[in-house]
Amino acid sequence: MKSVFFAGLGALGLSFATLSTPALADEITTFVQNGAAIGGTDPVAYFTDGKPVPGSDAFTAEHDDVTWKFASAENRDLFVADPAKYAPQFGGFCAFGAAKGFKVPVIPEAWKIVDGKLYLNNSLPVQERFERDQDEHITNATLNWEIIKDVKPEDLKEPIIR
Repeated sequence: MKSVFFAGLGALGLSFATLSTPALADEITTFVQNGAAIGGTDPVAYFTDGKPVPGSDAFTAEHDDVTWKFASAENRDLFVADPAKYAPQFGGFCAFGAAKGFKVPVIPEAWKIVDGKLYLNNSLPVQERFERDQDEHITNATLNWEIIKDVKPEDLKEPIIR
């Protein structure tokens, strides 16, 4: 069964190699890398600046027992006022991976806002695949997330394909 899981990841072009630091808080439902959600990237900046911007240790907030970093106090305050508006979908895990039934780490540069929601992906090639049929991938990921959100990534041995 383990080989099916890793073969599935290989077929998706996904890898857990980008995990540099284990999750410090809710590792089951929120992807944490380098001690913060989105590896310390400011989630609000995707909406306000139209690009990923590194957050700062000077501007942080705790949400769902996870540290979030921001480029400014203003961005931090926007997030605190409405975390659901700015937090990435699927716990910050790869949207394409969730569509296939996996919880896969992301890179801040592979992203898209669709209908006011932030979706992150594992790589730029995976982002391209996500965008080719984004509505179907979002639907599948949303359905799968209800099944996988409380499962540790390493326990997802076989993909859930919708």
